Amino acid sequence: MIEFEPKYITFDCYGTLTRFRMADMTRELYGDELSTEDLEKLVSFFAGYRRDEVLGAWKPYRDVVVNAFERACRRVGVKFDEARAEKIYTAVPTWGPHPDVPEGLSRLAKKYRLVILSNASNDQIQSNVDKLGAPFHAVFTAQQAQSYKPRMQGFEYMFDQLNCNPEDVLHVSSSLRYDLMTAHDLGIRHKAFVNRGHEPSTPYYQYYEVNDIPHLAAELGL
Repeated sequence: MIEFEPKYITFDCYGTLTRFRMADMTRELYGDELSTEDLEKLVSFFAGYRRDEVLGAWKPYRDVVVNAFERACRRVGVKFDEARAEKIYTAVPTWGPHPDVPEGLSRLAKKYRLVILSNASNDQIQSNVDKLGAPFHAVFTAQQAQSYKPRMQGFEYMFDQLNCNPEDVLHVSSSLRYDLMTAHDLGIRHKAFVNRGHEPSTPYYQYYEVNDIPHLAAELGL
């Protein structure tokens, strides 16, 4: 059981709550053109370059996606098609939650104030949030913070807006590299890792590990 009463439960959105389909779409767009080996290289490099693209000064999320896709194509030796990269970017607001999410969030919302901190643009995120099926106290984007995770500025922006401290929140994510490592370094003592298979568990970062959002609710006694 999680023996802590947070002022807020703060969530990553894409991947943790919303089913993030960039790898799926890449396979759909290039599956008929590339060997299995090259296709999986493209998927992997696209993910890696997205992380690299968000480490500097803020830029529109469209540029993050398109730039990362161009770099991945170059790395694999695939002709870059900007229209395909744009198709992936414009699909993001259409993506809905993992199947477990609406039930779990509904249980949590009965007791806790729920917050999202997302690497999203302002014009995308509300469509994704509306599909989650639960009320949120606040939704913060990288565009508002002018900084993407895993940089610390977005978390600091969120704390300022909520008028709270790192020790007041339970931060929930399926990503160590985007969220939980940074949360650890910021002094967020209470963290939950939703193991969706994106990244391996790394207990050094001191979090509760759960299988899904209903599991998280159960650990909080709901």
